[in-house]
Amino acid sequence: MSKSKKLKNEAELLKEAIRLGVEYAEKRGVVEFEPTDSANEKIEYIYRLLVHDKVIQPLAKLDISQKTMRHKLAIWVTKQLPKDHPLLK
Repeated sequence: MSKSKKLKNEAELLKEAIRLGVEYAEKRGVVEFEPTDSANEKIEYIYRLLVHDKVIQPLAKLDISQKTMRHKLAIWVTKQLPKDHPLLK
């Protein structure tokens, strides 16, 4: 198994991925997140929804963890942001 390379600004990218993912899921009308939902719950839900919608490639079943889902969402968001976004510098 290859070690995933940490992205620059990964924590901030993850925050942005959660924000965009929540927006995406709520626009789809499939979920309404509660203020009490943890980041981990949101990450897992967003990851599974994006895989279901074929927006991202699923991780291998054995590789699924909070850490890998976080990384996958951080990578996803880099492709959603404008090229000149401060988080991509």
